[in-house]
Amino acid sequence: MEKILDEKLQGNSLVLEQDATNKRKLFIESYGCAMNFSDSEIVASIMAKEGFNTTPNLEDADLVLVNTCSIRDKAEQTVRKRLEKYNAVKRDHNPNMKVGVLGCMAERLKSKFLEEEKIVDLVVGPDAYKDLPNLIKEVEEGRDAVNVILSKDETYGDVSPVRLQTNGVSAFVSITRGCDNMCTFCVVPFTRGRERSRDPQSILDEVRNLSENGYKEITLLGQNVDSYLWYGGGMKKDFSKATPMQQATATGFPQLLKMVAETFPNMRIRFSTSNPQDMTEDVIKTMAAYSNICKHIHLPVQSGSDRILKEMNRLHTREEYFSLIDTIRAYMPDCSISQDMIIGFPTETEQDHKDTLSLMEKVQYNFGYMYKYSERPGTMAGRKMEDDVPEEVKKRRLSEVVALQRQLSQLQTEKNIGKTVEVLVERESKKSDKEWSGRTSQNAVAVFPKEHYKVGDLVNVKIHDCTSATLIGNAIGYSGTN
Repeated sequence: MEKILDEKLQGNSLVLEQDATNKRKLFIESYGCAMNFSDSEIVASIMAKEGFNTTPNLEDADLVLVNTCSIRDKAEQTVRKRLEKYNAVKRDHNPNMKVGVLGCMAERLKSKFLEEEKIVDLVVGPDAYKDLPNLIKEVEEGRDAVNVILSKDETYGDVSPVRLQTNGVSAFVSITRGCDNMCTFCVVPFTRGRERSRDPQSILDEVRNLSENGYKEITLLGQNVDSYLWYGGGMKKDFSKATPMQQATATGFPQLLKMVAETFPNMRIRFSTSNPQDMTEDVIKTMAAYSNICKHIHLPVQSGSDRILKEMNRLHTREEYFSLIDTIRAYMPDCSISQDMIIGFPTETEQDHKDTLSLMEKVQYNFGYMYKYSERPGTMAGRKMEDDVPEEVKKRRLSEVVALQRQLSQLQTEKNIGKTVEVLVERESKKSDKEWSGRTSQNAVAVFPKEHYKVGDLVNVKIHDCTSATLIGNAIGYSGTN
């Protein structure tokens, strides 16, 4: 639940420019969070060097890889259905096809996948992608292949990822892997391992490459970006064992954010995801100080009830969260804030639910991602807590939370009417081929007539109308940061 699940991206197959020297075909499909899509780019880069071109046609593939998510049961069921589809294609069209499961679901189920899903030939955890060439050789020699060993130091900082974003405008840049926050509902510490950060120089090098190739916006990505800490390599939990020099010269997230913003003043910078317990005033001050750092923070709260937050092992209280919101708004009154919310966590009462609604009213979120609680095997909640909130109660509470968020989103969106906002043109509008669509610094979607503008332009747009989720306006000229 710590990652944004963009439903529009689920199941996208990755298709890259073809290399004439590559003779084998790879079909790779991704589900889950932004980190999974970023990982698929790393995998595609590794496989390109092994002679594989990507293909959008499942039937043509020599190798099929599905990058999986374990955050919700629905995500796992979707992958199982896709495996059934692969099985049918392999049986009816392509008996030599090899199939692999990557990512968090692979890490959670490990070798059980080979037993349960007879279609699966290889199982590869999030820290083992560099071992894919060896694993594929194992499969080609008739053996099942599994590598789900979690690493203490793998960050893929030395792999130059290909880009899933076909518009050439926005890209993910991974800065951390793993998570040390043992939230009782979350599988991430078990599927992605302990937290470790990437060398800041390799991050700057990747952003420089993106800038030179025309990209205009990056998202610094991690399970918990505010917890970024580079002291020469290794896990964050071992920082206390570092030398005095390593500790004195360590780079934290505020310093990294400043480095990227100053080195690339014409690059828009976003980051995701934050954790309330780790976001410091220094991060907020850095955001406020640089115009190219987008004024939007995704700040998952999960519940408005102190009692439920404690059950979730969230290391913040309701009042501490409010205090953080107040600090953000003191430095950046125009900053948008979005949330993740879990509805129907074990033992949640009607009062706990009301506490969540009242928290939403107080914060006035711009948008959010809201889900019913889904018990995940292996988590503390899955092992120790009974999923005791009836399904019909979860559904009713979720509908109330969603309805309130719609109202709040409408109110926040309407505040933009009459304002001029900077929009990065990303694509054609879904509703009209005569309009561009892009996002503001606050992550609001805006549409406006195309005129002479093009994808990748930063445009000042005067807003005259809106829906609950989309700003509608007219371009009045280029912004000053093109």
